[in-house]
Amino acid sequence: MNHTAHILGTGGIGIAAGVCLARAGWNVTMVDSNAKKIEAGKRDGMSVDGQIETRAHFVSFQKWAPPANETILLCVKTFDNASVLQRIANMEHVVPIQNGFDAQLELLHHPAEAIASFVSECDADCPATRITRAGSLHIGARYDINAAQQECIDTLANALAQGKLFPVENVPNILPFKATKLMYNAAISPLAASAGVDNAQLLIDPLAQKMFFALLRENYSILRKAGLEMATIGPFHPDTVMRILRTPMLPKIMGVFFRPSLRGTYCSMSPDMGSGRTEVDAYNGHLIRLAADFPCPINRAVVAMVEKISRERLTPSHSHLRELAATLARGVLA
Repeated sequence: MNHTAHILGTGGIGIAAGVCLARAGWNVTMVDSNAKKIEAGKRDGMSVDGQIETRAHFVSFQKWAPPANETILLCVKTFDNASVLQRIANMEHVVPIQNGFDAQLELLHHPAEAIASFVSECDADCPATRITRAGSLHIGARYDINAAQQECIDTLANALAQGKLFPVENVPNILPFKATKLMYNAAISPLAASAGVDNAQLLIDPLAQKMFFALLRENYSILRKAGLEMATIGPFHPDTVMRILRTPMLPKIMGVFFRPSLRGTYCSMSPDMGSGRTEVDAYNGHLIRLAADFPCPINRAVVAMVEKISRERLTPSHSHLRELAATLARGVLA
């Protein structure tokens, strides 16, 4: 049986997923609003880590005809969801692979989602990406689903695994994994992107490290207060991460251990800082809404910082972290 997938967004995740499905024999259509990427894809194909894949069609978002009953992987940034979702009538076969929690998307009734824990970076004007830090792709249901829906998830998961770019974990419930990724993303992305540094600097620079650890603790507390289950992504469960952060000297020791694997990796928010649009609302904004009346001073300060940098087109700099720290009450970063 021939399977077809339409992949919306030719960023790092979209390209990686497209290459995997093409290798598995699926008919793949790559969709993007970037005309240069589409033309380059039509001419040269797409690539991951220099390995070229030409078995895919490329079409501009403006000319794309949404299918009624074929798989759609939603791999755009969350701030583009509104324009994309208004063109999709049937959400049954839509599988988002995104970061954060988009308020509009959360209200829709798509059965499955996926999250990627590998780190990638892509070229601005051609469909080429590099996986800069290994990780998995988790895929699973959002709610109780029927056998036919589970079969669709299984088929997609198996096809993605055939690409052999990353391990694929088919899980019964994707929500705990989304919550865990949010805990990490909402700490890493706004700090690294605002400072204009790679992810390793959050474990090297003393102030950045202090803010990173404090934001992780606040994010974890919000998610627990909201009653959200979390799952293991990477070597440790979030409960274990919190025990590490509360143990004297151990966080800095663990930081030394993780630095090498984070050098040269950049968060997905970094390229957006000068564009006037970021995903900070889907990260820290979502946590603030979850927190309700629970104190979350660092998240509130982070949102204000990122929105100011983005709105005023400021250059990312370590000075933004110093200014943020100065706004916080004594003891918040302790």
